[in-house]
Amino acid sequence: MSAMDPIDSFLFYLSRALCSPLAVFIQIQGCFICLTLALGWACAAYVRNREIKRLKDSMQDGNSFAFLCHDIDELEHFNQIKLPRVSVVMPLKGFGEHNLHNWRSQITSLYGGPLEFLFIVESTEDPAYHAVSRLISDFKDEVDAEIIVAGHSTTCSQKIHNQLVGVEKMHKDSKYVLFLDDDVRLHPGSIGALTAEMEKNPEIFIQTGYPLDLPSGSLGSYCIYEYHMPCSMGFATGGKTFFLWGGCMMMHADDFRQDRYGVVSGLGDGGYSDDMTLAAIAGAHKRLITSPPVAVFPHPLASDLSFPRYWNYLRKQTFVLESYISRVNWIMNRALFTSHCYLSWGFVMPYLMSMIHITAALRIYIKGYTYDEATITSGGLVLVATLSTCTLIELLSMWNLTRIEVHLCNILSPEAPRLSLASYNWALVFIAMLVDNFLYPISAFRSHFSQSINWSGIRYHLKDGKISKIERSKDTGPKYTDLGGKHLYGKKGAPTKVSFLSSLARTLAQWHQPKKFDS
Repeated sequence: MSAMDPIDSFLFYLSRALCSPLAVFIQIQGCFICLTLALGWACAAYVRNREIKRLKDSMQDGNSFAFLCHDIDELEHFNQIKLPRVSVVMPLKGFGEHNLHNWRSQITSLYGGPLEFLFIVESTEDPAYHAVSRLISDFKDEVDAEIIVAGHSTTCSQKIHNQLVGVEKMHKDSKYVLFLDDDVRLHPGSIGALTAEMEKNPEIFIQTGYPLDLPSGSLGSYCIYEYHMPCSMGFATGGKTFFLWGGCMMMHADDFRQDRYGVVSGLGDGGYSDDMTLAAIAGAHKRLITSPPVAVFPHPLASDLSFPRYWNYLRKQTFVLESYISRVNWIMNRALFTSHCYLSWGFVMPYLMSMIHITAALRIYIKGYTYDEATITSGGLVLVATLSTCTLIELLSMWNLTRIEVHLCNILSPEAPRLSLASYNWALVFIAMLVDNFLYPISAFRSHFSQSINWSGIRYHLKDGKISKIERSKDTGPKYTDLGGKHLYGKKGAPTKVSFLSSLARTLAQWHQPKKFDS
């Protein structure tokens, strides 16, 4: 038996200190966080799986178009011509590898009512302008689509400015407006499902959905997947929710025409985040936000999504909590800021402690210390085993929810290439959990003290929760956005191919506007 050297003595002392009541509380808290996440994902999986069962039962009963509507009789011409008009507003910025596929999935929707698509860009210099122009040209006889140049924003974020220009230009008879991000990949029946829920319950203020991230293989893409997963349980309620995702929001068009509840003024007067602002308005006026169980959308991440791009994305997400429209909204954001930072580091700390316990145990085994010395780390190893078990349960629950959402997406888009879990690297998922939760508080505090952010080449400065200054410089801004790896400048797009869905969309459009297709 060798004598214990100073380094080992310090290590064993540290391991024993980490078995103190406070340290044990921190490690048990980490286990509790893991189990809470696992339970939340299990509940979300139940809601999504229930929808899968409903779809399969409908198919077995003879409704081969269950992915479009619950009742096949709804596809009859008599019912289709009564569907309300919907305007789809898509603010664009840059052009990337998945955009054409996403846009094509949006405009080839099998919604049978009158439908218009408004693509909004900042200027004709944006690469998205040329790509969308070609796409619209390819589908000019099949869809009602238009590209609109909104110009520079001066009082709010460019995205919000584009959205407000879009609602100004939408058809006067539109009953609903659907805001979509350019990285949303819709299912053929998504617009119809959202509209059906709005028609069923006029009290709904906003309908929303959530993305299913498809990591590309890089650590940055897995960090984004891990960042979104805890929020996914708030969108898998199958009904009422307090969460809102700006990538998919359906609202009453008249709310914007009449500036009801201050939606236009609230967004346009210094608004930075569309979803956080609208969620605050909904909360202040006790308006209903819902998320139907079919509103989960494949979200492929860029194949070359680097870690710096993930960091810039995280910075934008934490910066959102610095914007607000009222005192109550400010208090809520401070509460989210504090709780998220506490829980993030509360999640990471037990793993750092476990590393110390494991290292001490390995040193005892390698050096061959006495039994009395070995008992120093025995309590720590019990905590390590407990945390490992909770972590395994958490990862299994995350895997199960992802598996079910992949299955649901495959059912809702029967023509699309099949999604699979085979490409997911669960070791990287675990590493991403640690990295993302470690970096979140750092990003949040940096956002708090900087009060400025660079978003796609535009720097926004906040004052009292609202945008007070906007700086534009192509020379200093990034050349890519974060998730899709989109070129902000210089890429003109590529030719597109007509999908089989376009022919079905054309048929449904003929039902409503037969004269347009007589020639």
